[in-house]
Amino acid sequence: MLWFLLRRLGVSLITLAAATVVVFVGVRALPGDPAVAMSAESSSPEVLAAIRAEYGLDKPMLVQYGLWVGHALQGDLGKSPTSGLPVAQAVLERLPITFELTVLALLVAVVIGVPLGIVAAVRRGSVLDYLCSTAALAGLSVPNFWLGILLILAFAVHLPWLPASGFVPLTDPIGNLSHMLMPAVVLGTGLAAVIMRQMRSAMLESLSADYVRTARAKGMSERVVVGLHALRNSLVTVVTVVGLQLGALISGAVITEQIFVIPGIGKMTIDSVFSRDYPSLQGVVLVTATGYILANLLVDLAYSLLNPRIRVTGGSS
Repeated sequence: MLWFLLRRLGVSLITLAAATVVVFVGVRALPGDPAVAMSAESSSPEVLAAIRAEYGLDKPMLVQYGLWVGHALQGDLGKSPTSGLPVAQAVLERLPITFELTVLALLVAVVIGVPLGIVAAVRRGSVLDYLCSTAALAGLSVPNFWLGILLILAFAVHLPWLPASGFVPLTDPIGNLSHMLMPAVVLGTGLAAVIMRQMRSAMLESLSADYVRTARAKGMSERVVVGLHALRNSLVTVVTVVGLQLGALISGAVITEQIFVIPGIGKMTIDSVFSRDYPSLQGVVLVTATGYILANLLVDLAYSLLNPRIRVTGGSS
């Protein structure tokens, strides 16, 4: 188990180092001079030189990268030229909002996708199976922005049950939930469809396995066979899908937060691109990549708990 953990930690650290290079190069590959963008309407050579000196843009690229990584390791992601605030402070203020939206969307996806996948597999070939598969296909086909606009028209304009946009802190739980319900549904619908299809496939494979036939031959009830034996092995597939789709959730949060005007990391990313706020954009992408790598590390650890054979294989390889 210890070797398995160390191996996964090593892979995660290498991936994180590669992510810092991609983030640094990617931001600097954007068209235009960062100093000109930060100087607003001023094009004075003295102002541009002062900006380049303040943000280290007059140094070689390798030196800039080393300074940025060194400061990031100490929790310093630079200062936003737009707001004048430290990027780390802005990220810490917005990160809990995006985290809450992602967790709610994940909850919506699991609550919808897992039961529908089980029902479709147990009732294979029935009307319920076709209905669940059709619902999954619709969930995969509908774009987030279109579904968000439809929900706003339905439940905020025609039926004024929920607010159309904005965010309320968790100090007001009811207000917070009313503002986050539609964004969570919009963000979680696509993942629910993916989970449903993968859950159905995994359950069908488990239900045809020898150990399930043995459990039925022993006289166990169908509820115990499905809920205890087949479901546990099928959950490995769900954990895999959730881990792989976390990146899609985070990228989907960028669009969802923009539609519902939620002041999270996604909206900060869009605002940084429009205002050419390179330190903020760099910091947000780095924090997002780090979160994605940590989530995949947790998924790997969950594998080892759900299926010990994976842990043994990883240790011996």
